[in-house]
Amino acid sequence: MTKTPSDFSRRRLAIFAFMLTFGNGMSSWVVRTPAVRDLLDASTAEMGLVLLGLSVGSMSGVLSSASVVRRRGVRFTAMVGGANFIIGIAMIGIFAGASNHAGVFAGLALVGFGIGVSEIAINIEGAALETLSGKSVMPALHGCFSLGTVIGAVVGILLTAINFSVTWQLVLVALLGAAVLATLTRFISAETGRVSRLPRDEKMQQPRTSWLDAWREPRILMLGLIILALALAEGSAMDWLPLLMVDGHGLTPTLGSVIFAGFAAAMTIGRFLGAPLLKRFGNATVLRASTLISAAGIALVVFADNPIIAGAAVLLWGVGASLGFPVTLSAAADSPDPTSAVAAVATAGYAAFLVGPPLLGFLGEEFGLRGAMILVLVVVALASLLTNAAKSRPRKDTTELESAAL
Repeated sequence: MTKTPSDFSRRRLAIFAFMLTFGNGMSSWVVRTPAVRDLLDASTAEMGLVLLGLSVGSMSGVLSSASVVRRRGVRFTAMVGGANFIIGIAMIGIFAGASNHAGVFAGLALVGFGIGVSEIAINIEGAALETLSGKSVMPALHGCFSLGTVIGAVVGILLTAINFSVTWQLVLVALLGAAVLATLTRFISAETGRVSRLPRDEKMQQPRTSWLDAWREPRILMLGLIILALALAEGSAMDWLPLLMVDGHGLTPTLGSVIFAGFAAAMTIGRFLGAPLLKRFGNATVLRASTLISAAGIALVVFADNPIIAGAAVLLWGVGASLGFPVTLSAAADSPDPTSAVAAVATAGYAAFLVGPPLLGFLGEEFGLRGAMILVLVVVALASLLTNAAKSRPRKDTTELESAAL
């Protein structure tokens, strides 16, 4: 059956809506992090342990996503992830209001699992749409996530200013997200990424492959290190930026949320402007510039004592980190086994989310959050040395994504 332009548009709209919903839900929680910390009466180190729930859930989702996609396809995988995400957002609000550390941890674990299992699937679908159309989809796809973070941050700032209940805010965000995903999930391809089961005798003759096998290719390993660095830059801001500006630069919680909104806006702009930049300069050059710009922004936030300079530098931090996920995942999809390659590289990104929150929390307890961010600065700067791995490879006639999507 031939795919029509309207089929393509609906599929793209559906995955864009997923990412927008995830971004809105994440930032709705992040901008209220100081309020949640106060409701839990948690120290910086204790807050790092609570945030570990998000990382554990994310890694669980990422590690299981590729196998689920192969068996059930992208649509089913995204549905499972979306449901976990929505339930988790509501749980964070409810258990924060009850001052229950374990409940917030569990809610964050569901949020992380939902994002982890869904984003692999959604990125595989995005790569399939790039193959079908010959046009860049991934930067705008991740731009929708960032746009969602801007929307959630702006609303969160307003609600913080009027001291609106964190519990009610997150429950309402969950209900809105559930309505959006229930409406649009049916447009996502049910077949993308699905691998037909072979008869038993044929299966025994085929070599077994998984996302772990992808790490044997040096190019995939370097892409994984790049995404680890830029995911750490993005994730450290998502987890800690409001508290960093409050505790490290003496801003009020509302102003800390405003700075986070600026970071989210910079990420959004960087991603939506990414396609023409990538077309003109190529993946490797754009990624190299991104790592250096992000490192410069983080350095100013860490070492500048003037909160105005630090706040402005957050924009560099965000613009530089914005293309880490979309460009490296798009480059990984340009592989003989794109499902495994995308899963492998994304796993490295989520590894940063796994170790980042608790590690930065413990370092922040000892050296302050500004001092803890020096680790992020060093890792991002070193990633600039690996960006040649993102150069485009010669296209083959067919790929797994092409065959799965058609």
